[in-house]
Amino acid sequence: MDWLQALILGIVQGLTEYLPVSSSGHLAIGSYLFGINGEDNLAFTILVHVATVLSTFVVLWSEIDWILKGLFKFKMNDETKYFLNILVSMIPVGIVGLFFKDKVEEIFGSGLVIVGIMLLVTAALLIFSYYAKPRQKEKISWRDALIIGIAQACAVMPGLSRSGSTIATGLLLGNKKESLAQFSFLMVIPPILGEALLDVMKVVKGEEAFGNIEVVPLVVGFLAAFVAGCLACKWMISIVKRGKLVWFGVYCIFAAIVALALSQLMPAPAF
Repeated sequence: MDWLQALILGIVQGLTEYLPVSSSGHLAIGSYLFGINGEDNLAFTILVHVATVLSTFVVLWSEIDWILKGLFKFKMNDETKYFLNILVSMIPVGIVGLFFKDKVEEIFGSGLVIVGIMLLVTAALLIFSYYAKPRQKEKISWRDALIIGIAQACAVMPGLSRSGSTIATGLLLGNKKESLAQFSFLMVIPPILGEALLDVMKVVKGEEAFGNIEVVPLVVGFLAAFVAGCLACKWMISIVKRGKLVWFGVYCIFAAIVALALSQLMPAPAF
């Protein structure tokens, strides 16, 4: 991987982590086009995911600070309830990540066929949530947080957008657009960091190779993902408030067609 490829893939990761179009799907397509092997892809993926988490801290620091200050009051206030909802939302993805992630990857792999199919599922979710008009709720309940968490756990599938699944599910449950984007982005911080930690542990144990990627592409990719993540996070919160997710559904259909076409026209790189 050279620095230009790292720049492009870093920007793609930073944008698509928050936009409901699947970062894993777009990274798979980009790696496929550039012929990047699995070892280098693992090292790069870990780094750019950490970069996007840091961008979340930057953009949503006021909300994180509000939660932390409320927690240290040690009483059942709105901040504590919000934090507990985030914990509840983490249960499904924690179970999948710890016990079933390798099985899912073994069964479905990371080929572009499954990426294309899951992008179509993402499109269907986004379009359906746009036209559905459920009764509006004032706050996200723990039950809704659990269901949204299940949607996040399903997004372990490559091509199924994490933000798209969680936001669309929340909208279908009747939660207000104003609060959904922030909740969706905050609830994703622990799983992304946890997944990166699990991957690093595999490298340390010798179960995975970290690749021979040079320092410059890693730094360029990290910075690109961080800056693009900051911009995309702010943009996505504004978009969700305006309720224009249907166009991302249309884009996902186009991306799915590209992925499925590439899977048939081009030989896959050696992973």
